[in-house]
Amino acid sequence: MNSLTDIEVKELSLRAEDIRESIIKMLTTAGSGHTAGPLGLADIFTLLYFRVLKHNPKHPDWVGRDRVILSNGHCAPVLYASLAHSRYFPIEELNTLRKFGSRLQGHPHRESLPGIETTSGPLGCGLSQAVGMALADRLENYKPERYFYVTIGDGELNEGQNWEAFLHLNKYKLNKIITIIDRNSIQIDGFTEDVLPTESLRNKFESFNFHVIEVDGHNFRDLYTAIGQAKSTLEKPTVIIAHTIPGKGVLEFEGDFHWHGKSPNKDEAKQAIKELRTLRGKIEKE
Repeated sequence: MNSLTDIEVKELSLRAEDIRESIIKMLTTAGSGHTAGPLGLADIFTLLYFRVLKHNPKHPDWVGRDRVILSNGHCAPVLYASLAHSRYFPIEELNTLRKFGSRLQGHPHRESLPGIETTSGPLGCGLSQAVGMALADRLENYKPERYFYVTIGDGELNEGQNWEAFLHLNKYKLNKIITIIDRNSIQIDGFTEDVLPTESLRNKFESFNFHVIEVDGHNFRDLYTAIGQAKSTLEKPTVIIAHTIPGKGVLEFEGDFHWHGKSPNKDEAKQAIKELRTLRGKIEKE
């Protein structure tokens, strides 16, 4: 994988701000949902959908596609916004988030929307689902190769099922699974290290015999390089620990765990969009 050019980084940055604005709008219209995590993950999902993935929005069931498994399903707004901006479905449909009868429920449902690979809600399940998919590919000797990108919240690591899945990744050397930990250090009850400490994550994953990469989850170049390194590491699976800022882009939301599970009201949304558009303007001038 070649490094990203300045133009590509700028395009991705602008796209990420569009996705963040969509997240704010859909959550405000819904009147409920999760704000901090989706905003923090926007750069990662932008890079995946607009630079990394093999996928085809016109043919969402194309068998050769890479797969994105959102294990932290409460972050569905960032997945929905990324899919809509990738033209899997109309952007206007984002306004139906959490509405009765909508295809965009609070947690993704695999058969509701094109581009949704797994149903998620109960935390800790996504990696196990990816293990099953990757093992099936191996048993079927599937060609050409495809990758499974699994996002996991750091608070979600409280779930023991994740660690059973990590053991399986190591045993079967499932290097087509690239696990991305959203290390934003918050969960619904507070800061992760106060609720149930998980550090040192690097030491834990290395003891499971993983290739571990730590990156700034908002730096497109570092993220892109990390994914390239993961693809070129054949002898063991890779975990990318992406350090992100929850609520990224909106000063009032950033780093505040209270925004984990609530949506902005109209005034808060107006200020948030103002900040995001100001940042977008700065990026355009660079």
